[in-house]
Amino acid sequence: MPYETVRYELAAETGVASIALDHPETRNALSDEVLDDLLAAFTAARDDDAVRCVVLTSTHEKVFSSGGNLSGFAAEVPLIHKHFATERFPKLFQLIGELGKPSICAANGHVLAGGLGLALACDLVIAREGATFGTPEINVGVFPFMIMALIYRNVGRKKTNEMLLLGERIDAEEAQRIGIVNRVVPAEEFEEAVQAWAVKLAGKSPVLMRLGKDAMYRQQDLPFVQALELLHHNLTLAFSTEDIQEGVAAFFEDRRPEWKGR
Repeated sequence: MPYETVRYELAAETGVASIALDHPETRNALSDEVLDDLLAAFTAARDDDAVRCVVLTSTHEKVFSSGGNLSGFAAEVPLIHKHFATERFPKLFQLIGELGKPSICAANGHVLAGGLGLALACDLVIAREGATFGTPEINVGVFPFMIMALIYRNVGRKKTNEMLLLGERIDAEEAQRIGIVNRVVPAEEFEEAVQAWAVKLAGKSPVLMRLGKDAMYRQQDLPFVQALELLHHNLTLAFSTEDIQEGVAAFFEDRRPEWKGR
């Protein structure tokens, strides 16, 4: 289906779906309209069995996303309307976490404020050299409430405190050092690097990927014993699949596995 503020494309030959933020006049500010389109696009990717991996990126030459829509923050509308509007953020972060398919954020430009939360909701982040990352909300009298939980789950506490309280940007190399980014790639190699990881992820067993992704998302905040119980449960489910049998057989027969997805 067409979207007003994002581009959605599926490469049928690889199973890689691309969701590109496409609202350049606002530097991809996360307005209600953009968030609605992202929710719809990720839902479409989740529900399409042909999609094996999702890449989130931007059509803007310099900016991935400038973050939340500040004009919406200051709009003269009833407070309850603002509350309901901002529910889109946790819904989107949860949707990406429970996607059942691997996701890559291809940060081809500056990743700021709410855009940083969007990037961190993805499983992997590849940054183009020159991209910057930051939570500048405090500088305009706001605070990054909706993305705070994601940052603390990816970055050490003191460094997160520094980012939230000072509101300064960091470069891609520093973002990689502190755990926001997996790889930093020169501009001329960026698209190839993203595509290589996406195709590799799309080539894995879809049923084992779904079980693994579910375990990754659900265990992260459980007490240790409960996390082990969940992981034990998912391992037993994995034993029941045809793909685990095929994967082991292919390993011993020194061939590529042919996944059935069941």
